[in-house]
Amino acid sequence: MLRRTLFALTALAFAAGAQAAATVGQPAPDFTLKDASGKTVKLSDFKGKHVVLEWTNPGCPFVQKHYNSGNMPATQKDAMGKGVVWLAINSTEKASRDYLEPAKLVAWKQERKSAPSAILMDEEGTVGKAYGARTTPHMYIVNPQGQLIYAGGIDSIPSASADDIPKATNYVKVGVAEALAGKPLTASNSRPYGCSIKYKS
Repeated sequence: MLRRTLFALTALAFAAGAQAAATVGQPAPDFTLKDASGKTVKLSDFKGKHVVLEWTNPGCPFVQKHYNSGNMPATQKDAMGKGVVWLAINSTEKASRDYLEPAKLVAWKQERKSAPSAILMDEEGTVGKAYGARTTPHMYIVNPQGQLIYAGGIDSIPSASADDIPKATNYVKVGVAEALAGKPLTASNSRPYGCSIKYKS
């Protein structure tokens, strides 16, 4: 009986969390975070532009797949070259062995030729939970009106192998191109894949 009650409570908690998560077609939750240099960044500061949100954690093999291969930096560069803002968000709690302090996180990305618009620190997990971000990477696209138009994985093949990248559809790259062309996104939702986010409990 206790086991069944615990299961029911877990299911209710999951349902509540799912309802609270950001939904495609709805306004993207605004947020304020500090970047890796300590500067305050607000999502609403970028109203009027397309914004990509990327949940990241260098300790995750799936993140390493997309960075070590050059895929994530190339996707960033492609989007930012078209005037898109790219915000990389780290919701890993400080107590996790995967946690990198801001300077080390910046250095890790720079070594892989990654230069997002900002690297944001969300150690309390507030923003990640507001979006329902579950994995690293977990990707979102916000349109100039502040509406969420994409949520899901970076691409269509959920593996940790870099060999799969050329065969996969890069949902973020395609989505950004379609959004900038004023077209509806072919894929507005997909299943995110990667490592679970190490949230503060």
